[in-house]
Amino acid sequence: MAIPLRSDFDASQLGAVARKTRNAPQARRLLALAAIYEGASRTAAARIGGVTLQIVRDWVLKFNAQGPDGLIDCKPPGQPSRLTDAHRSALAAMIESGPFPAVHGVVRWRLVDLIQWLWDEHRVPISKQTLSREVRALGYRKLSARPRHHAKSEAAVAVFKIYGPAVRCKRAVSGWMRDGSHQSIRPQYGA
Repeated sequence: MAIPLRSDFDASQLGAVARKTRNAPQARRLLALAAIYEGASRTAAARIGGVTLQIVRDWVLKFNAQGPDGLIDCKPPGQPSRLTDAHRSALAAMIESGPFPAVHGVVRWRLVDLIQWLWDEHRVPISKQTLSREVRALGYRKLSARPRHHAKSEAAVAVFKIYGPAVRCKRAVSGWMRDGSHQSIRPQYGA
């Protein structure tokens, strides 16, 4: 047996709401339900909506419970956070105080160290990605040293540096800037 639609709406009201909305999926769903109000079968409404009968049934349930707003797509809530406010405040205090090498065995906090600390102290299992998101939400950022190549030679870098004013002055005096040949794509030899 088909689930009946709400009695406080009719086809013309749903059509008016569908015309006013800027949400195309909601308008499609409303028009499919308006067809049911006009006496069309659920199969015909599924064809209008471009979906299966089960989805039309879901739309009817949402519409009956929440009205036209129930047919708007919304982001699902997802899993609740594993960290409570008490966990977050303890985590913030631990980050602020910094690790003690003798106690924690590290000289700076990494995410994996904080994950281990949360497990040891509070028995909270948490992933690296989730902890990263939580730490960023607390207002902390990852700091890392600028990477340096082990074989970098400062002398070789100094040879290739271009020092601004001296080089610009030398180029301004040369002829290639005065005669306009610097604007051509191909170099002109012997000119």
